[in-house]
Amino acid sequence: MSTNGSNGAHANGSKVLNDNVVRNNNEQAPPLHCIRQVREQQNISSRRAARQLGKNLREINRQEEETSDLCLSDLYAWQKLLGVPVADLLIDGETPLSRPVLERARLVRMMKTAAAIREECQTKQVERLAERLIDQLVEIMPELKDVGAWHTVGQRRSLDEFGRVFDRRLSEDLLFQYSSEPLD
Repeated sequence: MSTNGSNGAHANGSKVLNDNVVRNNNEQAPPLHCIRQVREQQNISSRRAARQLGKNLREINRQEEETSDLCLSDLYAWQKLLGVPVADLLIDGETPLSRPVLERARLVRMMKTAAAIREECQTKQVERLAERLIDQLVEIMPELKDVGAWHTVGQRRSLDEFGRVFDRRLSEDLLFQYSSEPLD
């Protein structure tokens, strides 16, 4: 089988890639982004991300795989959701997460803690201290003003979170088991 010229084209018209371009099938693709790490650092659930990005969980999980090759519109949607520069979502050598992303995640966690203290405080002094801390955090990072407190056990769900309850599947056997028992 002869090739036509130096570009590696076969006589039948098919092209042959150079050996340095062809990747071994067993070779792992290099990581392209760190979206999942940033999302987890900022305590954003994959369900919330799916809801805000208008995608299903399967698509979110596929996009979060560090080897997935995202189109720019998806990358910018993630950037908007996570509130970080696009450059901080892209893998740049050996560093797992950039310093600004880590600092933002830490500030978000601090804000959640301060908001929880404000909600649970028993005295006016502690409430004023929590308010002052929240104001100082918002001064450092204005987008923190919309961050709420940590979820606590028994806390009422917001209307946005109700969808998770309906996502859970129950066995029909379980439903019929209780419906056949007599009511007292």
